[in-house]
Amino acid sequence: MAYREFDLAPCSRRTLLQGGAFLGASALLAGAPLGRALQAREAAAGEWPAIRKLVSDYVGTGKLPNMVAALGWGDRPAEIIAAGNLAFGSTVRADADSLYRIYSMTKPITGMAAMMLIDDGRLAPDQPLHELIPAYRNMRVQRIYDGSLSDLVPAERPITIRMLLTHTAGLGYNVVQKGAISRYYTQQGLIPGQVSRLPIPGMGSGAAIRGLDNFAEELAKAPLVLQPGTRWSYSVSLDLLGRVIEVASGMRFDAFLQDRIFAPAGMTSTYFRVPQSEVGRFTTNYGILAGTPVPIDPAQASIYLDAPSFPFGGAGLVSSARDYDRFLKLLLGYGVIDEQRIMSEAAVRAGTSDLLPEGVVTKGTWIEGQGFGAGGRVANGAFGWGGAAGTVGLVSYAAGLRGTMMTQYMPVDTYPIHEAFPAALMADVAALQPA
Repeated sequence: MAYREFDLAPCSRRTLLQGGAFLGASALLAGAPLGRALQAREAAAGEWPAIRKLVSDYVGTGKLPNMVAALGWGDRPAEIIAAGNLAFGSTVRADADSLYRIYSMTKPITGMAAMMLIDDGRLAPDQPLHELIPAYRNMRVQRIYDGSLSDLVPAERPITIRMLLTHTAGLGYNVVQKGAISRYYTQQGLIPGQVSRLPIPGMGSGAAIRGLDNFAEELAKAPLVLQPGTRWSYSVSLDLLGRVIEVASGMRFDAFLQDRIFAPAGMTSTYFRVPQSEVGRFTTNYGILAGTPVPIDPAQASIYLDAPSFPFGGAGLVSSARDYDRFLKLLLGYGVIDEQRIMSEAAVRAGTSDLLPEGVVTKGTWIEGQGFGAGGRVANGAFGWGGAAGTVGLVSYAAGLRGTMMTQYMPVDTYPIHEAFPAALMADVAALQPA
């Protein structure tokens, strides 16, 4: 069966929940083997001139109210670079504990949770999804990508856990698809994310279905947009994986994350719902309209103060630079943080490696020429992803470095921060290399 060519390039609406472009520059970072000589000079990295200039360029010129970066070598404490206030007009300074909507940076956390269950023997990478959720046994696929909802053909193979981890299951995304299938997702509440209580033109509409179990069952009724295992296509697969984690573990998805990752890793500021007691350190999210930042989700009236329709495993978390740095520290330590093992080394190595199914097509997608692991891009020894409101998180195993950048604006492609942050890291790292 031949599919017509289709465009996956990001644009304002379709980048609502994506975090895809940033790791192109980090491939260069990952490709720089620094070795012992660089580690011996790491104290000089506290200056981070390129990162400081990046922060100054955005906050000092008034483009954004704040930026916070957390940068760390190996298992050493992170260097924090912070500027600005929680919102324009606020007098509260942004710092390592300020709270940010990390959107798709949730995906690697969900992916690593699934890797833990694979390590536990409760899941297997190539296990058919229908063994856990029977509704996915006999899926149908659009004959034409983003075409008719009735012109369908049978799926040629079952969806697997590997496919969910890597966006190769053939599932759609209401912020990526066009036409009838996008409308269907919206009408059925297959909306795995939230932005504001306000209706915002160009950023989707509709309310998410209540309950992760209901989301999974309703999603099974929708046609797939591609044959499973054939092409990388950004999708709701990590949200569906949240339900898989529930079924496999016997725990609520959010409780599993809390018990197996957040609590043992010391991540005390990562939430699907921001507690009222923590609003004082929550940032405001801005929409950039004709170059002017306009508050679209003020902290004091944020939609993240409400209980979400379900815990969005693909885009639902709020976190801090300090907390996300701890998650990256866990990965860079191959499952060990503060001398405590949280994940097995094998699970981390597998999750941060290329898990794409054999033969899957990536040409013309955000990951062309690269790999994809458990919810994040893999590029020459680097693993990570970005968020729809300007956040970035990555680890470089080649450099022994972890980096987090937090700020809040939409659409994400208004400013090139996803590319600029790893590029600035590369510049600072390159300056430290021995002559």
